[in-house]
Amino acid sequence: MNIHEYQGKQLLRDYGVAVSNGRVAFSPDEAVKAAKELSTEVVVVKAQIHAGGRGKAGGVKIAKNLDEVREYAKELLGKTLVTHQTGPEGKEVKRLLIEEGSDIKKEYYVGLVVDRATDRVTLMGSEEGGMDIEEVAEKTPEKIFKEVVDPVVGLTGFQARRMAFNMNIPTHLVNKAAKFMTGLYQVFIEKDASIVEINPLVVTGDDNVLALDAKFNFDDNALYRHKDIVELRDFEEEDPKEIEASKYDLSYISLDGNIGCMVNGAGLAMATMDTINYYGGTPANFLDVGGGATAEKVTEAFKIILSDEHVKGIFVNIFGGIMKCDVIAEGVIAAAKEVGLEVPLVVRLEGTNVDRGKALLNESGLNIIAADTMADGAQKIVELVG
Repeated sequence: MNIHEYQGKQLLRDYGVAVSNGRVAFSPDEAVKAAKELSTEVVVVKAQIHAGGRGKAGGVKIAKNLDEVREYAKELLGKTLVTHQTGPEGKEVKRLLIEEGSDIKKEYYVGLVVDRATDRVTLMGSEEGGMDIEEVAEKTPEKIFKEVVDPVVGLTGFQARRMAFNMNIPTHLVNKAAKFMTGLYQVFIEKDASIVEINPLVVTGDDNVLALDAKFNFDDNALYRHKDIVELRDFEEEDPKEIEASKYDLSYISLDGNIGCMVNGAGLAMATMDTINYYGGTPANFLDVGGGATAEKVTEAFKIILSDEHVKGIFVNIFGGIMKCDVIAEGVIAAAKEVGLEVPLVVRLEGTNVDRGKALLNESGLNIIAADTMADGAQKIVELVG
């Protein structure tokens, strides 16, 4: 789950982590009111969407008076921003962060991630802030420093200071930077974040070290114990199909292809999409119904797939272990009848109660094409769609 920059900054502020002052605004009038409350000569008007690269896309404006604040607010609200993270369709701006200007002396990058290679939280830092950190990692990896955190001890002051020195933070501000990093780590751990990125972290003319931006991503599996974080969720920033899927505990991600996929198990789902691609098709989604799905969940999954107007065919690929093939069959039949299936449907079942599942599909009277293997099913649905 993602949150907006202004929400992330408030979260940091609650933990005593230094951030720039700002107010959220949903209209030009609110933007002007917020700017008046800040009482600074320079005001930054920032589009709030769940994507990076806003500055390059024209989503960050510098205003030197209230008239410019109103003008930029009118320009940005309702605008569709297209960045390297939104895809070509972009995202509509529905809220703004009105923020005080900062006297920036130098920009840096600081981030915390869960490193799958070490199974540890890792602090990353670079003096190359304010730009695409992915580009820095690719072209000049030696400029990115890492501190692997011991989960028992946590991020130590020594590690934070070493990171600050490696990033070339001015010597007299190293302790301030270290305090910032340890506070950031505390937020990361206590709120079950999966990624926190501060880009840029800035040193200002009055010798402050503060976050000029804040990107948070939270572990969905831990949200049940963070109701305050769940309340920050902006449904308007998410795909309606993904929102609907989350209601039924389905793992669904919308893609840009035309072959709908319903699979049990993330690994098998990835393999299914790869196989479809191998035979010249393009998956319309990732959908894992899980190991303990009910007929109701399968029915809802099927309906979510069909709600995508780009779907021209569906491939159901189930290997039944805990998930029983007859339960999948019942869900597919119920959904197909409820929505009035009009696109080709290929089903491959294997595993627990497979014979019963196949019998149910054969007796349903629906136009279902059976497949013996994953490769067979992928070939068939690609041929039928293309």
